Amino acid sequence: MINYPLATSSWGDEEIDAIQKIISTGMFSMGKHVSQFEKEFAQHFGSKYSVMVNSGSSANLLAVAALFFKQENPLKTGDEVIVPSVSWSTTYHPLQQYGLKLKFVDVDIETLNISIDALEKAITDKTRAIFLVNLLGNPNEFERINELIKDRDIYLLEDNCESMGAEFNGQKTGTFGLLGTYSTFFSHHMSTMEGGVITTDDEELYHILLSLRAHGWTRNLPEQNHVTGQKDSNLFLESYKFVLPGYNVRPIEMSGAIGISQLKKINDFVLNRRKNAEAFVEELKNQGNFMIQREIGQSSWFGFSMIVNSSNGLSRETVMTKLQQAGVEVRPIVAGDFTKNPVIKYYDFEIHGELVNSQRIDRDGFFIGNHHIDLQAEIRKIGSLLKSI
Repeated sequence: MINYPLATSSWGDEEIDAIQKIISTGMFSMGKHVSQFEKEFAQHFGSKYSVMVNSGSSANLLAVAALFFKQENPLKTGDEVIVPSVSWSTTYHPLQQYGLKLKFVDVDIETLNISIDALEKAITDKTRAIFLVNLLGNPNEFERINELIKDRDIYLLEDNCESMGAEFNGQKTGTFGLLGTYSTFFSHHMSTMEGGVITTDDEELYHILLSLRAHGWTRNLPEQNHVTGQKDSNLFLESYKFVLPGYNVRPIEMSGAIGISQLKKINDFVLNRRKNAEAFVEELKNQGNFMIQREIGQSSWFGFSMIVNSSNGLSRETVMTKLQQAGVEVRPIVAGDFTKNPVIKYYDFEIHGELVNSQRIDRDGFFIGNHHIDLQAEIRKIGSLLKSI
């Protein structure tokens, strides 16, 4: 038995101590620790502002919602948004929930991110936004994408929930778009129990996010802000003033405290993931049974994907059974071809061209986890097992 789970806890004594300190105060709702985490998160990843929420899914929801409340050139119901056809459900659901039209574009079979050639053909005068996904830790080819949209009025968003710490040309992913989203769920690069973050350099969007996160009220806005202008000096009048149709997706104070501790470790976490990836790539290079993800820039290697070469007579089921019998957890490559899911009946959408690569990923692909600790010995065992099939 190899005993290789999908994810393991990244917590140590520091995180437990952080929780205990919050418990001792008796104040658990969002407060100064969340605020401190947001400042340190933005600084670490190279963004002006960050807003912590209760999940990466909520981060996507607020990122989409915020664009509807911009004073100039807001998104409107029916606007077209281009998305890759392989991602998680809550990349797409907020777009549907705000009445946007999704245009699904195939992905690159090697990088697993959106196909640049297909994207170029999919962009039209109707395109208002592109919601990129950095899949399984792998950055998109931002130079080529920015070249495609440089003369167009198109919003670029990043779902970076699986790719915290990844870099392209020395810049952290999540900061290339107008808004970037992150997840701090248990299995991700750092964990705050549940949690998510949105980053932006746009002050107006930052203020909109602060209001949307907490009921749509003004309480958390600065005195001078882009949502209401000048707040009333009478705090009583501002305490329950609602100006946007918001939510309650606030994180708890414990999550902020844990995040402060985890942020100190994130560079080492990502470094270990990259060392594990070196071992994985070495094990599976120069063989014909599996295609592994081609790295763009510096991936943070959320997990290790494999696409089985079924033309060799090898089936995904055979490979996964062998791995599972050896104690290796496996999962689909995110949601595979998302357009096959029954929920699509509720969407306003179109499919650009054919989703050949997405369908192959859906049929022949799977991934195993990567971790924040040294697992090179286990990975070599997995490599030997795979080569023996």
